[in-house]
Parts: sequence; structure tokens; C-alpha cells
Amino acid sequence: MAGMGRFNAGLTVGKEARVANKIKINLGTEEVEALPVDINQTNEYWNQYLLDDGSVVKMKLVATKVLRVDNKYDLEGNPLYIVQSTNITSVNAPDHLKKKS
Repeated sequence: MAGMGRFNAGLTVGKEARVANKIKINLGTEEVEALPVDINQTNEYWNQYLLDDGSVVKMKLVATKVLRVDNKYDLEGNPLYIVQSTNITSVNAPDHLKKKS
């Protein structure tokens, strides 16, 4: 999915424009069509982990692209979405663990 650029799901444009934005992706062994969907609002919270050595590791997942797969649904009837994401990590270690300069 790399290099797909900014998505425009066409929320305010006609059906023809939305269909033109569909892309083909591999889903397992099957090639399917998917519609890029814009991410309009986010709340990205940090997960914080205190380690036994006194370090604090903070992580968050940031969604970068979302695709809704045509004619594929979960067991509850919800459409299948594919989310491309990246993890952001921050470490705050105690002074005795840091590299001495």
C-alpha cells in the first residue's frame, strides 16, 4: 500500500468519483477492490509502561491510511477495514542506564 498518497473518500462527491478512487489489493490469496476512506478525527493516546529497571516506555499507534474492502464483512455484518499504521515509541530511562558521554 506504500506510495498510495493522500486518500479522498469523496464524502461530498457523487458515486462516480468514489468508484474511480477504488483500488485493487491482495487480501490473502484473493484480489479485492477497496475504497480509501479519509480519517477525519483522531484521538491518539499514549500507552505507558513502567519497567522493572525504572525506565518508562510510552507507545501509541497512529493510523495513516484506511481502506474499506468491497463486499467483505465480519461476523456481525460490519464492513471489513484495512488500517495501515505506525507505532510511535518514547523511552525515558533512569540516568544510571543512559550512555555516558
